[in-house]
Amino acid sequence: MKIFLKYSAATALAGAALIVSMPAHAYVGPGAGLSLLGALWALLAAVVVAVGFVVLWPIRKMMRKRKNAAAARDAATTVTAEHKDHAA
Repeated sequence: MKIFLKYSAATALAGAALIVSMPAHAYVGPGAGLSLLGALWALLAAVVVAVGFVVLWPIRKMMRKRKNAAAARDAATTVTAEHKDHAA
């Protein structure tokens, strides 16, 4: 009950401060808004790229393994074919 009264008193005080406060009469130009949008765009792009790299990493590794295995298989087939040609 004591905690409830403490928080309700703080909420009432904050509400009274918001009601009584006067307007600031401040001007925020378009440059500030564009800067904020640019920063948010950069942050969003960075998060998307980071998630993309994490998601694509295993796929790229799997593709590289398949490519290396195919190259090794082709090299072994070529060596075996050349060996048969020389033996004949």
